[in-house]
Amino acid sequence: MTTSASSPPSESSQNSTSWSTRRWVVLGIAVLFFGFVLYEMINPFPGQPYLEVPHGDHVHYVPKDRDDDARLNDFPTTRPGPNERILPNGRVIEEEPSE
Repeated sequence: MTTSASSPPSESSQNSTSWSTRRWVVLGIAVLFFGFVLYEMINPFPGQPYLEVPHGDHVHYVPKDRDDDARLNDFPTTRPGPNERILPNGRVIEEEPSE
């Protein structure tokens, strides 16, 4: 009767485990990178209450809460000042500084 003793893992088994681990690490880094790129595409100006929309040879500044019925030409082509706000219909109003 022969009793088989457990043999140590072969070198090929360790290589496949190492390769699998590296593949998961690379996949995880790729997912993080593409997640960051996607976030930047969806929200390119996170600190601004408006978006810069290219329109021909100029740019319109459109608020994030834009009225869907307002045309793009109704929005200003100059960046609002520090105490100005763009309304959803395209008008620019002066805001009083908050204390």
